[in-house]
Amino acid sequence: MKTRVDETQTEILQRSFMMKEQLQRRHIADARVLQVMSELPRHCFVPDEHRRSAYLDQPVPIGFGQTISQPYIVALMTEKLDVQPHHRVLEIGTGCGYQTAILAELGRKIYTVERIQELTDRAQGILGALGIDNVEYQVGDGARGWPKPLENEPESPPRFDRILAAAAAEEVPQVLLAQLADDGKMVLPVGASGGQELVLLRKQGEKIKRKFLCHCRFVPMVSGE
Repeated sequence: MKTRVDETQTEILQRSFMMKEQLQRRHIADARVLQVMSELPRHCFVPDEHRRSAYLDQPVPIGFGQTISQPYIVALMTEKLDVQPHHRVLEIGTGCGYQTAILAELGRKIYTVERIQELTDRAQGILGALGIDNVEYQVGDGARGWPKPLENEPESPPRFDRILAAAAAEEVPQVLLAQLADDGKMVLPVGASGGQELVLLRKQGEKIKRKFLCHCRFVPMVSGE
């Protein structure tokens, strides 16, 4: 993060408490993930009326029936995704942009898809104000992945080193698997609203290895199909 933001002493203390009690105590250990989340002002990403709840151990409404996930889930998904500085990352569900910002601090370039124009505009404004500029935004159907070739790469479909979805599909979208590079990793919630699982997928040639991470509850992935 290149730009400092105004924050109260209370918010600094709340973020410190979040790091210790919600993340480290629950065995989030990746030093890079912890560093980014310790510096990123989560309160900047939530609507003003919910600012006091920004660092609580719970999802927070961001409007349009969407939420920002609880800090632990964000940290767990990011840690398991294992984003490296040279990675190109696809994110499905920009939302408020908090997860987007974390990925952008860890990876080379982030491509993020959100179906709600107002959320995309808001996230783009927040990340811009924070000096985060390695993100490309797209409004559209996230279940269809990234909808166009990447810059200077005519390959279709585009390939990403890592994919993260912040909305639950009943089954893993085959389009997203097709856009995952060989030896790439994807983290996403899978299942109906009553029984979702957060899973880690790893693509090795024609094989997909799947690992259960935890039970979870996400908003559904809405697709035009």
